Amino acid sequence: MTEPAPRLTPLAEALPSSVPFVAPEMTERETGNKFLARLGANESSFGPSPMVKQAIEDACKDIFKYPDPQSFDLKTALSDLHAVPPENIVVGEGIDGLLANLCRLLIGPDDVAVTSLGAYPTFNFHVAGFGGKLETVPYVNDHEDPDALIAKARETNAKLIYIANPDNPMGTHHSADVMQRMIDNIPEGCLLILDEAYIELAPNNTAPPLDVTNKNVIRFRTFSKAYGMAGARIGYGITHSALIKSFDKIRNHFGVSVISQRAALAATLDQTYLSKIQTAVAKGRDRITQIAEQNDLKTIPSATNFVAIDCGADGDFARRVLTSLTELGIFVRMPFVAPQDRCIRISVGIPEDIEIFATALPTALKIARD
Repeated sequence: MTEPAPRLTPLAEALPSSVPFVAPEMTERETGNKFLARLGANESSFGPSPMVKQAIEDACKDIFKYPDPQSFDLKTALSDLHAVPPENIVVGEGIDGLLANLCRLLIGPDDVAVTSLGAYPTFNFHVAGFGGKLETVPYVNDHEDPDALIAKARETNAKLIYIANPDNPMGTHHSADVMQRMIDNIPEGCLLILDEAYIELAPNNTAPPLDVTNKNVIRFRTFSKAYGMAGARIGYGITHSALIKSFDKIRNHFGVSVISQRAALAATLDQTYLSKIQTAVAKGRDRITQIAEQNDLKTIPSATNFVAIDCGADGDFARRVLTSLTELGIFVRMPFVAPQDRCIRISVGIPEDIEIFATALPTALKIARD
């Protein structure tokens, strides 16, 4: 007797089965080889602060407990850090988890969301997962285009606009003034998602002032990048209190573990360590730029913990370079869409990992050219 298939919804049945990001562990399992340097996922191989490590160790004794569903202590610390009330903060399972909840709240069948072609793709998967329709605009000079995004939202009566500043995958950024102008021009009935995952690594004049009275914008931040806690899966959003309350309708109230909450609290309180990481990342960006120049390549100026290297040809050539680096034991990634796919993207890792990349790059380029 044939077993009945799971009765998926028509929407779920129509979606492709896909893995948006091929993890290094997946490649290692397929090839049987361990990577020598892990420079593709924009993690911070510098790791979290000693205070965070101690907080994780101390939290282990309470792992039998369900976590605080309100993340009260963490939200209080974030409130002090950003000078916004706790009721304007939502904590979730990284920005990806918060994006999923936001799309669940606002996107239904055929609702429109606007993003840049080739921008961070997880948002796109969530829009599709709730039956929404995605409209895109191209990058301009390797930057997302705030004016075009606003225009497309007006044209399509979009409910959501997504932009990352600084941007992933290119690492470029817009000034606070440009972003504030975008905020000021959000169409009526539309919500701007401003993804600031890399904001701690950007120049000072990158983030516009936080304004929690504005109902048309939500700002997302994370502990995955500068704070070195990608494995903890914790991030937060800052917005008007009415939207924060709406998250309570559908979020996983026990989704952020005891350990993750305590670790994020310790990270928030240790801004001295964050300053050290900012300095180390800046040095790492400079070194990657130097490596590119030594190989007659150019880089895209970066405000993140990665650097996009222009391989000087098209996407096919860049993919050959990436494949060669993978075979040489270096895990890197690249943009998905032309013309940005002419680049490979190198995360700023510890100096030892960057030097492994420096040794491998000339060989990878030679293989790709032959």
